[in-house]
Amino acid sequence: MRHPARSPVAYLFVLPAAIFFAAFYLYPAVMTLRYSVTDWDGYSPDIRFVGLSNFTRLFTTDIIFQQALGNTLRFMLVVVILQTFFSLMLALLLVRNTRGTIALRTLYFFPTILSSVSVGLIWLFIYDPYFGLINETLRRVGADGVQPNWLGNPAIALYALALTQVWFHVGQMMVIYVAGLQQIPAEVFEAASVDGAGTWDKFRRITWPLLLPTTVLVMAYTTMQSFRAFELVWSMTQGGPEGATEILATLIYKTGLLNFQIGMATAQSVIFMLLILSVFWIQRRAAALAVR
Repeated sequence: MRHPARSPVAYLFVLPAAIFFAAFYLYPAVMTLRYSVTDWDGYSPDIRFVGLSNFTRLFTTDIIFQQALGNTLRFMLVVVILQTFFSLMLALLLVRNTRGTIALRTLYFFPTILSSVSVGLIWLFIYDPYFGLINETLRRVGADGVQPNWLGNPAIALYALALTQVWFHVGQMMVIYVAGLQQIPAEVFEAASVDGAGTWDKFRRITWPLLLPTTVLVMAYTTMQSFRAFELVWSMTQGGPEGATEILATLIYKTGLLNFQIGMATAQSVIFMLLILSVFWIQRRAAALAVR
């Protein structure tokens, strides 16, 4: 069967979107690739072509970049694991539509509407080693010897930031899980109860398999949030102490806008983009295998 020929006028309807995409997505991506192989300070008319030397330096001699790359992956993994786990647990507890559960859902969702900088300032107070909420609570219960410098200790600072990120968005992911749980027919659980299945058996054989598509969505969205945590990290530690919380987003900002090394910053951006694509490709392949 032959399809009717499309009128040239029809392409005018997609022209505004195509122009917007080309101007704000395609063109910046092409220019990023171009500048990544140059040595440029961002304002000088002289742009010196250096080939792949920027990338070679990043992976061979740039210890700061390698540390930031490792921090980015570690931060992402901790956030994805904890946020997926806690959002699922909260959703299981608050899945029923009662006044109490709806009020609690609203309470847990509330941090999501705050700005990243606001959340960072709140948790700066909570983590303060002298009068912060956590250490003051430990002091009041008699644990005077257990009062760590949460953001000043390189061994735990990154994980403290990850916990803040989880608190920031766990309510949002909980709502997605609640929607997924409410799509599962109640008759399935009733039939399982008649067959003598316990709570764990229902979760393992019914709830979790049927929630896999929702879990894929939650993990993908959480991964993207962790990669975009620049405002949170910058408002709390600016990459310190000793680079322990330096992630690629903050390093790119420092390299390009503070040190005026646009060529090196764009090379870092290209690697960051490839990292994001690789992580999402792995997640997609794993999800495809899981739902089979």
